[in-house]
Amino acid sequence: MKIKVEEKRDNVLFKRTEICFTIDHDGESTPVKTAIAEDIAKQMKVKRDQVVLSGIKSIYGNGRSKGYARIYTSKEDAQKVEPEFILKRNGIQKPVYVAPEKTEK
Repeated sequence: MKIKVEEKRDNVLFKRTEICFTIDHDGESTPVKTAIAEDIAKQMKVKRDQVVLSGIKSIYGNGRSKGYARIYTSKEDAQKVEPEFILKRNGIQKPVYVAPEKTEK
C-alpha cells in the first residue's frame, strides 16, 4: 500500500489540514481505514487521533482508491468540530455502552 497526497490545503478556521489522496494497492484488497489513517499520520508526522478519514472510494478494475482526510492540530480540536459518530467511526472517541434498565414486573 502506497499513499500519495494529491492535494493539500490548510483550513485555519477549523485548525486543520485537508488532504485528497490516492492509494495504490495493486493486487491487494482495499486497505482498512485504520491502516490508512495510521499511514497518513506517519506521512504527515502527527498522532493517529488527529486524523479523521472522511471517505475512501475504490476505482473499479484498478488497484487504486481515492480518499479525503482531515488532519487536526490536536485531538481536542477534532472533538470540537467533528460529530460524535464520525469520531467513533474513526476510533478517536470510544463508544459508550449504556446497559438498558431492567424493569420489574
